[in-house]
Amino acid sequence: MSFVFYVVAALTLAGALSAVLLKNLVHCALAVSIAFAGLALFFLQLDAEFVGFAQFLVYVGAVAILVVFAILLTRGSETPKKTEIFSRTWLTGLAVAGAIFAVPAWAVLQAAPWMIHTTEKPAVTVQEIGNALMGRYVLPLEIVALLLTAALIGAVIVAMHEKEGRNS
Repeated sequence: MSFVFYVVAALTLAGALSAVLLKNLVHCALAVSIAFAGLALFFLQLDAEFVGFAQFLVYVGAVAILVVFAILLTRGSETPKKTEIFSRTWLTGLAVAGAIFAVPAWAVLQAAPWMIHTTEKPAVTVQEIGNALMGRYVLPLEIVALLLTAALIGAVIVAMHEKEGRNS
């Protein structure tokens, strides 16, 4: 394994742990976007360019930014009252994250002797994936786009109602 792998692994783990342990919700959302970016870099290292760039576009470019905007729109000028960086329940969050990591890790380790090792690359091209997304899977793609748009509109409506309540 190369030095770049270890750097990306450390970045991804730091982002994921920060998302679990930090108290400020905006900082947690930004830490999740760092973890998403680390996962995209893993896909790019594995020569899965389409999945890696889709991870960047969808998760880092859309979902994480949508979460940050939704938090900023709904929370308004609310500032944290305490100066603590970590949440009081950081140990519980760390235990839950460890348990969630341990179950798939155990499953992979149990399945390792049974896995067949092949070095053959799949024959699917990016053009075939694009044709499938715009052909057979166009409805799920549009539903996801509609869901993200509805979430953003919902955040704006909630923020507008909060501001009207403060002005009254």
